Amino acid sequence: MRLLAAPARLLQNPPVRWSILILLCAAACARAQATVAIDVGHFIEEPGATSARGRPELDFNRELAAEIESAVRGRGLGTMLIGADGFASRLAQRTAAATGADFFLSVHHDSVQPHFLETWEYDRVERLFSDRYSGFSLFVSRKSAFVRPSLACASAIGEAMRRAGFSPSLYHADPIPGENKPFADRRNGVHYYDNLIVLKTARTPAVLLEAGVIVNRDEETRMLLAETRRRIAAAVAQGLDRCLPRKSVGPGPAE
Repeated sequence: MRLLAAPARLLQNPPVRWSILILLCAAACARAQATVAIDVGHFIEEPGATSARGRPELDFNRELAAEIESAVRGRGLGTMLIGADGFASRLAQRTAAATGADFFLSVHHDSVQPHFLETWEYDRVERLFSDRYSGFSLFVSRKSAFVRPSLACASAIGEAMRRAGFSPSLYHADPIPGENKPFADRRNGVHYYDNLIVLKTARTPAVLLEAGVIVNRDEETRMLLAETRRRIAAAVAQGLDRCLPRKSVGPGPAE
């Protein structure tokens, strides 16, 4: 009983009691993490680009979005996955579905302008391809109410992608029809794309990621590898962890 009495007396001391409460709460309530809405680009009726070997972009997007969700959770951030069932055909509904999130990330894979496409035969079927371009791209909208934090996160993701060994494609800034998207951060592969619906209607900072050019035959092969998806996802999660603010949560004031 004497052994129990000493700690009990210590708890009567407000500074000591406060210090103990801080230690007890350190792991559980030190900070509340942000939540990332991860949007699977495209839907069943419009599955996006077709890869050099005939696979729809939607399938690539689903797989990478699931990997990103896992990596983001591994960083202690919250997630919500949008459009994974392939039925989210109205783009503005995607951003509405992200209500409550702190960030909106739309996951895509890239193609090129039609005049760059060539034909080849794969599995006895004539397919379209272009090996001219490869790499990732990131987009933000200047029509967003959150353009500055959107750009900050896009740059953080792009930097993490580069450090992971991926290169930005850069061709979206070329002064040709269908492109001409000005750089927001050339080094990290970030462009302004003002009229993308999911970016300009998002109620939070928002970024669209084109993870790789799937009409490029070599890049398609890389994008199909689970290891590539894991590396991209880890880089995206690292970038988001760096750029998203933390919400401090802790015990109330000492009595």
